[in-house]
Formats: sequence, C-alpha cells, structure tokens
Amino acid sequence: MSTKVKVYEEVLKQIQTLIYNKKLSPGDRLPSERELAEQLNAGRSSVREALRAIELLGLIETRRGEGTFLRTYRTYHLVELLASFILQEPKSKQEILLSKRILEKEAVKLAIQSMDQKNIEGLQTVLHQEQNQQQKHYAFFSIIFSLADNYLLQKIWEVMEQFSHTINEYDYNDEFYHKLLIIYKNQQLENIEDLFNNLSLN
Repeated sequence: MSTKVKVYEEVLKQIQTLIYNKKLSPGDRLPSERELAEQLNAGRSSVREALRAIELLGLIETRRGEGTFLRTYRTYHLVELLASFILQEPKSKQEILLSKRILEKEAVKLAIQSMDQKNIEGLQTVLHQEQNQQQKHYAFFSIIFSLADNYLLQKIWEVMEQFSHTINEYDYNDEFYHKLLIIYKNQQLENIEDLFNNLSLN
C-alpha cells in the first residue's frame, strides 16, 4: 500500500473519529479544510481527498461560501452505487443475497446474549402484524440487529436488504421465523447454523 493511500485512509479515520467525539449531527458544520489539516496534522490534499470520499457516500455536502455540513444518512446512495455494477453481472446478484444471509446469521448469534422474554414477544408481535413479507422480514431483523449492537453491521445489512428487493422476491418462510423464536427461547446457539443451512437461495 502506497504512503499516499495510508495517509488518506488515516485522515478518513480521524475525520470519522472527530465527528463521533464531537457528537455532530446532520446539519452541523465541519471544520474547514485548513482547520482539519491542522487538527489532524495532515496535508490539505489528503484532507481534501478524504472529504471528497465522504461526500460521494452522501454523508456530507459542501455549500459554496458556507462550508461543509453533515447530511442525513440515506442508504439509497449506496444502493445506487451497488446497482451500477452488480446488475451487470448475474452471479453478483446471488452473491449479494448470500452476503445478506451471512450478515443476518451473525446478527442472530450476536443478539442471543441480549434476547429476553420482552424482546421475544416483540418479535412475535411483528410476525402477527398485517404486513407483506418484505416489510415483516425487515421489521423482524431490525429488532435482531439492534440487539446485536453492531451499528456498522446493521447499516451494511440495511443497504443489502434494500438492494435485494430490486433483484429478487427473496424472503424466508414462516417456519424459519418460528424456529428461530424457539432457538431464542431455549438459548440454543448451537442450532443457529443448521437453521440457516437448511434455507435455500431463490
């Protein structure tokens, strides 16, 4: 890895840390390019490249004469980026569905430590609501991902979940959800792998 790339990645990481530590919210103004270069002890060109990368992801916006501001996170930006190349490769469609399933399986494992009777009842409520299968799946796994307590994992899953709807009618059957509830009730971590292995991709 070149020195330039290392510097750029480090600046990007430090900017993310700065946003987190200062608890900046959408609409808040970031320090100027010069201020960031001084605070992060980095060259202005590296800071500029890092800001450009964050802007491409739709996380910040530059307003002429005003500065750089945090934007509300919108997953559709990443969905569009995925669509631009995945739809060109049929095999990639299957890979994104498989990757989404892997994320869901790991979230199910992580959530088992925090799963109590109240949360199980919340999952049961979702299954009895009058929603279509996609809405039900999203609501069900949103609870699981929140209990898994891994923000990055959840955001990646949300992007893949949205994208999967554009390429396939892909849902687990009702039996899967009920079997998972039994696993959670009995704290049977060892049965999670088998539950997912018995599923098939459309």
